[in-house]
This record gives sequence, structure tokens and C-alpha cells, in this order.
Amino acid sequence: MEIKMTNPITVLSAERMLTLPEVASASAELCPAMARDAERHGLTVDGPWIFVSHGLPKDSRTAFRIAFCLPVSVAAPYDGAYAVKTLEPMVCASGRHEGPLPTLFSDGYGPLLRAIEDAGHALSGESREIYHRWQGPDSAGNRIEIQFGLR
Repeated sequence: MEIKMTNPITVLSAERMLTLPEVASASAELCPAMARDAERHGLTVDGPWIFVSHGLPKDSRTAFRIAFCLPVSVAAPYDGAYAVKTLEPMVCASGRHEGPLPTLFSDGYGPLLRAIEDAGHALSGESREIYHRWQGPDSAGNRIEIQFGLR
């Protein structure tokens, strides 16, 4: 676990209220559409995908707010289909998960949350997944950074 301060990041953003099982299909639909929109409007992609969650539940039935975010450089007014916003800096506990998506919670979230609890930190309610390398849901080559905002 690493404690760090994130930098502000300008992103295209699409927010949804979803349950955990709905995230995969929503991202499969939204992410390519957002990337096409960014290209169509001349935006420069400026980093890996970031999924920002608020109130991430501990079960698969509870809906939570998630934003699918594509970091971009915006040089001119943007009039596309998605919101342009800034992810504000946050102090967070960060960890990495390498491997397939089905092990993200057991091998990524679980150990990080235990380390946060053992260190006596309090969560802010915001968490982020940064997809540094994505090769598909079942790939051992995925590299995902998990960040939990701290109070």
C-alpha cells in the first residue's frame, strides 16, 4: 500500500447508477463510444481509463454511482455527448492488481482494504480504478491501480 496525493485530471465523463455486475456491460458500451467522441471532437487522450466509484457496495445487488472517465487534453470548446470535468486531487491509499478481472476484488481490493484498516485510515467513500494496461477481462496481463480516497 502506498499513500499518495493524486493530481487533478481533466476527463470526459459518463456517470451511471449501477450494480457491480452491470459495470462490465456498461463499460463495454460506453468506453468505445467515449473514445470515438473524443477523436471526433479532436481531443487528445492524455492517460489511461479511470473508473471513479462513490459508495462502492460490499454486495452485488446495491447500486452505486460510477463515472467512466477518459483523461483528455481539451484545446478548444467541446460540444460532444459527454461531460468534461476535473477529477480533483485526493489523498489515497493505492495498490496494484495484475491479472484477470475475476480476481480484482479478492486479490486487489481485499488486501488493500485490509492494509488500510490495519493502518487505521478512514475511507472518504470515493475509489478509483486506473487501467494502466487492459488486455481483456480474462487476461493475466492486465495492470489496474486501485485507489481509495482517505479522510
